[in-house]
Amino acid sequence: MAIAATISLPLTSPARRSLTSVNPFRPSSTSFSTFHYNLFTAPYAVKYPNSRLVASSMSIEAPVKTSSTSFLDRKESGFLHFAKYHGLGNDFVLIDNRDSSEPKIGTEKAVQLCDRNFGIGADGVMFVMPGINGTDYTMRIFNSDGSEPEMCGNGIRCFAKFIAQLENLHGRHSFTVHTGAGLIVPEIVEDGNVRVDMGEPILKASEVPTRLPSNKGHAVVKSELDVDGVIWDVTCVSMGNPHCVTFGTKGSENLLVDELKLADVGPRFEHHAMFPARTNTEFVEVLSDSHLKMRVWERGAGATLACGTGACAVVVAAVLEGRAGRNCTVDLPGGPLQIEWREEDNHVYMTGPAEVVFYGSLPL
Repeated sequence: MAIAATISLPLTSPARRSLTSVNPFRPSSTSFSTFHYNLFTAPYAVKYPNSRLVASSMSIEAPVKTSSTSFLDRKESGFLHFAKYHGLGNDFVLIDNRDSSEPKIGTEKAVQLCDRNFGIGADGVMFVMPGINGTDYTMRIFNSDGSEPEMCGNGIRCFAKFIAQLENLHGRHSFTVHTGAGLIVPEIVEDGNVRVDMGEPILKASEVPTRLPSNKGHAVVKSELDVDGVIWDVTCVSMGNPHCVTFGTKGSENLLVDELKLADVGPRFEHHAMFPARTNTEFVEVLSDSHLKMRVWERGAGATLACGTGACAVVVAAVLEGRAGRNCTVDLPGGPLQIEWREEDNHVYMTGPAEVVFYGSLPL
């Protein structure tokens, strides 16, 4: 696989800078770019011996209203154009897949692209596909480990901003999106943030799913979970994907999430026998009844800077355990999200940013 023919970075600075190395459409296996924003380096060819590294020109310039659209509209044969976005540091490769109901690349190639040393670097690859069942679009995602989650909260915000660029839309817009978690409705609001109706949380244990016995109606709320001999209090919530939320171990005071050894404990939750579909795990510190702080271990991606569905699950769990109100700021390592679990319609609403990082071309 040859990678990265062209890179374009949006900047707010009025300065313009151009650095040129090789022609992107006459790749050479011995030609390497010397610009500062190198995406790939020589070891890629060592890890993937059948691949070829292609470097080319980079242009840095002030944003032009149609620049991203014109780049993404390019149709060179044998090239796949993409954009990289992030939502509070949870980053994704976005691919325009509106002309096909099948992803343009498979899981193996997606894993290579997500590699932070030998690829673009991302938590997942996301595809904008034709809508089904009357929706405007369909979203599919491959995680960095090749698994396919039902949905992604930070991803859906990036998805909405990417659609706005693809369709050259400006101002306030909303879309209906079919996902593995059902219908999701993101809306780009006046300040550029994205507000997403995430639907109703699923609390029934068998539908989360978890094998933990229900202890509050059909739900699992502040239940004991033995993780390698340590007893944690957990609440299980699905936002279309499974979440295990914990505010600490049995009998402990408020959890201090910055002191948590996430890489050690996270995988033990993810692969615990009580979670037949594995689980995302949120570790939460209560700062006030409207302010929570969390760290997350994501199923299929590991420790990430943010998880939108996880932040939603955290507020639901906090309400169920009587720890917080229904409208909270949730601090994640990548920044804050505003989460509201409305009593009127039982829907969870998430509001937060999504930003483009750069655009690139992938020779197939």
